[in-house]
Amino acid sequence: MILLLDTAIPRTLRQLVERFTAQPATRIEAWLFEDVAERRAAEEALAKAGVAAVLRSAYKPLVHFFLEEFEKALKEAPGEIAVHTPAGKAQRFRLEAYPLAGLIGDRASLRFIEGRALEADYLVEAAGRRWQVFAPNDAAGSPCGWLRVWHGDTLAEDAPLRTEFEIACDTALETIRRHEWPATLPLFDTLEIEVATSGIERRLPFGEETISTFEALQEDLYYGALEFFKARAGLPDADRTLQLGQIVPRISASSGETQLSVRLARHRRVDPPVDGTLALDTAVRSLAPVEVEHAVAALPGEPFSVTSFQGRKVAGVHVRGALPGLVVTAGQHANESSGVVGALRAARHLNDHRDAHYALVPLENPDGAALHHYLQATHPTHMAHSARYTALGDDLEARMQPPFGEKAARLEAIARTGARLHLSLHGYPAHEWTRPRAGYVPRGSELWTVPKGFFLILRRHPGYDGMRFLVALTEELQSGSTELAEFNARQQKMWHAHVGDLPYECINGIPCLVMTDERSTVPFTLVTEFPDETVRGAAFQLAHTTQMRTVLAAARLYWKGLLA
Repeated sequence: MILLLDTAIPRTLRQLVERFTAQPATRIEAWLFEDVAERRAAEEALAKAGVAAVLRSAYKPLVHFFLEEFEKALKEAPGEIAVHTPAGKAQRFRLEAYPLAGLIGDRASLRFIEGRALEADYLVEAAGRRWQVFAPNDAAGSPCGWLRVWHGDTLAEDAPLRTEFEIACDTALETIRRHEWPATLPLFDTLEIEVATSGIERRLPFGEETISTFEALQEDLYYGALEFFKARAGLPDADRTLQLGQIVPRISASSGETQLSVRLARHRRVDPPVDGTLALDTAVRSLAPVEVEHAVAALPGEPFSVTSFQGRKVAGVHVRGALPGLVVTAGQHANESSGVVGALRAARHLNDHRDAHYALVPLENPDGAALHHYLQATHPTHMAHSARYTALGDDLEARMQPPFGEKAARLEAIARTGARLHLSLHGYPAHEWTRPRAGYVPRGSELWTVPKGFFLILRRHPGYDGMRFLVALTEELQSGSTELAEFNARQQKMWHAHVGDLPYECINGIPCLVMTDERSTVPFTLVTEFPDETVRGAAFQLAHTTQMRTVLAAARLYWKGLLA
């Protein structure tokens, strides 16, 4: 283990209380990355010192305004709530207000209007009243702390306030930038960034939505570090090939000073025992790699496998038949876990087709899945994108030359079947994805920042069509599940409210992106995208049931000859 940094950062909330208890002001307003209970306790402490304090959230300020200050006006049935956003910043401010439309629900209509608010404000109009809601942002457009101080009627301070949230993220990334990294890859086995800090962890009463500064910090640290290493290697942000090692940010809650450490270490090889009571059809959580391995071993067909970077089995099975070859894979991105269960469930029914011919690799990235399982034990509602890629730090699909490592299982499945269709089961965030220290919206992933329901991506080689297949597939999926149809309608309504028009064409109620793509030797690749990151319970069951239904319907239509 090599320690790069071990430091403590004072808690901003505590510093404010100490400062204004010793040197009282008439009143103060501050915006912090702190939960409401902690802010209210600090307001009471300052009131005892004679200071009128209002402490608000610097993260998602409009949503917190509605949660903490607007409820009385909402009960007056305002009919319409108009939210004015600054000119030129409408999309950013509308996204930061997510999921306001869902929180308001049927109690009022929500309308965003661009141009009347000040540069860093929302202007809210409802029930004949008007509120100005400050949204503190730094020069880069990232949410930041802020402090206003009055002495009498004189505004003595009105400026950004560096909080521990900002300092911890910036200090960790600066430590990584300054380190003298080796010239050869991988640069490390595991880069661990550990932060114990205060913050917000609040489940919202709408869908899977959660306000979490802990999750946001984890995302900022992972992607901030990854972007640095890509730039250092002369690669664009969109690159998925860099094999630098595994970046693991771990965030925990603390009430004292923020403790920050950055170190290089060997990965923790923790493989949980198999749950003998687990039933795939009713699974309410993601599977650990060893559970997948055991499930594959129970399937009919010829087993095949390769070994992952950390020594885990990437297990596959091949069933030979006279029908055209089909490949089904899942778990390429290991925090997208519903496809793994869906693929295993589907495999038990594919043999109902006479002469079925397919190969299945239900968990392509077991090292990432092991990290995901480990992180989920502490934060089950966090997206854990640091577990998305392989232990080498790359996306296995992007490996275009040997050694192929984990991807070799997919390549063998294709070679064994001669497949013309590859079903690649994926997922994406089930709740809002933010990166506060990088401008709020995740850079390069703007279309993934809020969910838009289950959708499909059809990749096809030049000269191929596939539209008859896609129309028939979406019709079957939509008409065959009222629950899925209602789920998609609800999520698309929210997308329209906070983003605008869907970026993809809707076919039978399911958004579809059709693109010409030759990254695979297989002429057709159908990618499923269910918003499954973080979901458990009934929501996870809908996710993996939809994945299973897609595999079975697509296989049946493919074997009927609808794909050409």
